[in-house]
Amino acid sequence: MFIHETKIRTRYAETDQMGYVYYGNYASYYEVARTEMLRSTGISYRELEEIGVMLPVTDLTCKYYQPARYDDLITVKTYIREKPLVRIKFEYEVFNQQGILLNTGSTQLVFVDMKKNKPCRAPQIFQEKMEPFFQT
Repeated sequence: MFIHETKIRTRYAETDQMGYVYYGNYASYYEVARTEMLRSTGISYRELEEIGVMLPVTDLTCKYYQPARYDDLITVKTYIREKPLVRIKFEYEVFNQQGILLNTGSTQLVFVDMKKNKPCRAPQIFQEKMEPFFQT
């Protein structure tokens, strides 16, 4: 299993009239977290695209418990519980600076060959980067 934490400072523009982070912004927080998670392995989305593979989102779930507020320093804890092959599932827990769980969610993405526009196996370089997290 691969676990990674990303800290994000909520911005005024991300809040509604009540000072709460607008619900739609959590998908953006998930994107930041999974991008940083992948970057931490030494491979980025950009590098995957450069070798001809894209990762569109095929599923998104989101559950709200407490609101994040303007200027909160939130922590997005991201998990990959299963070794990615053709699909990769990210799970998220969002906490405020007091450690209170605010939100949980998940996204599923699929590896797609950009030339064929069809699902494909994760590139070898990606599999190599993931291997240390899924050794038995």
